[in-house]
Amino acid sequence: MSVTCLGCGCGCDDLTVRVQDGRIVELSPPCPVAQQWFGDGTVPGEIQVDGRPASVEQAIEAAAALLGVARTPAVLIAPDLTTQAQRVAIAVADLLRAEVDGATSDPAAAGILVAQRRGRTAATLGEIRNRADVVLFWAVDPAERYPRYLERYAAAASSTHVRQRTLLSVSVGADRGPKDAEIAAEFTPGEEVDALAVIAATVRGRRLGDLTPRLQPAVAVGQRLSEGRYVVIVHDAEPGRVTRDPGRTEGLVALAEVLNGSTRAALSSLRAGGNRSGAEAALTWQTGYPMRVSFRGGAPAFLPDSSGLMRARPGDADAVLVAGAVAALGDQRPPFDQVPSVVIGPGASVAAGARVAIDTGIAGIHEPGTGYRMDEVPLPLTPVLETPRGAAETLMRLLTALRSRAAAGVAS
Repeated sequence: MSVTCLGCGCGCDDLTVRVQDGRIVELSPPCPVAQQWFGDGTVPGEIQVDGRPASVEQAIEAAAALLGVARTPAVLIAPDLTTQAQRVAIAVADLLRAEVDGATSDPAAAGILVAQRRGRTAATLGEIRNRADVVLFWAVDPAERYPRYLERYAAAASSTHVRQRTLLSVSVGADRGPKDAEIAAEFTPGEEVDALAVIAATVRGRRLGDLTPRLQPAVAVGQRLSEGRYVVIVHDAEPGRVTRDPGRTEGLVALAEVLNGSTRAALSSLRAGGNRSGAEAALTWQTGYPMRVSFRGGAPAFLPDSSGLMRARPGDADAVLVAGAVAALGDQRPPFDQVPSVVIGPGASVAAGARVAIDTGIAGIHEPGTGYRMDEVPLPLTPVLETPRGAAETLMRLLTALRSRAAAGVAS
């Protein structure tokens, strides 16, 4: 059976899985990220209220009672949900007048805010595959976290408009670029913004004064970029090994703008999987904002300077709904022992301390719907296994229960 993989932001839709006795036993072509994400397809199927087994009706009622009386609730959209389920989670936040955020806000905030401030030239992965003749990897080797990005797109063996492709590599500290590149440059984190400025100046044709030996490779990079017919700059929008200069994303966006003065250029932002990009898309079309939205005033309000998921802590929220795979939140997981919480999603019952936990299936493995690639292209998700309940269906039951309570005057 052909499926779409949400293991990383590539959203590869050419994978085939073989199922036997209710488990995934084979996956091809082989990809370590896909193999880890699919596993054998088994997930917990428990329902708990205060740590004890419960029926789904009891759990929904308990969740509605907890969230319905909260004065400052928060809704966190975790990974591994379909966009349909994400949309219902946003509707719950709207009804509760809650703050709502996604798992991508903290790592992706810099790029999102720069794009809002000055615009951004982007491209679909298919366009990169078929048209890019010069590709610059800035402080990222896709082979590590996005294994098939090179073979399917940026370094694909076949394309419709490119006969020969040139790869350029820039490493910044411990964030390394690909080894197999025509030009490879290396800078320290403190030199990064200056290097971007030198490259942009070279592309503009500016005459530069004496440069330190460490920055001279930036001139060669800029010259080669200027020779391209279609340039793509690839960077990782997820956290790396080193603390990044806040000016990196601004510099990369500016470089793409400069290149578009003499050729065609695009910025390709690598994103993690689990339909994280889908949460941003759903928030944008439902509220007008891609992250950190507050309904507390009765209408959507943008909180770009807030601390993202970590706002769901004592003093900021008196109740939390986590929709999605809570384990994927890592250090951003709310302190369930301090804030009353409802968790609905894959592996919810593993979240120790949650008042209500309802396990569901995983988007694209157990639940049909839509998922978004890193380039914001929607893809259909075809389930390969059955699950006792879906996340979208369960969240809709919660939304219905909350509406009933509100209509009856129970919720505040």
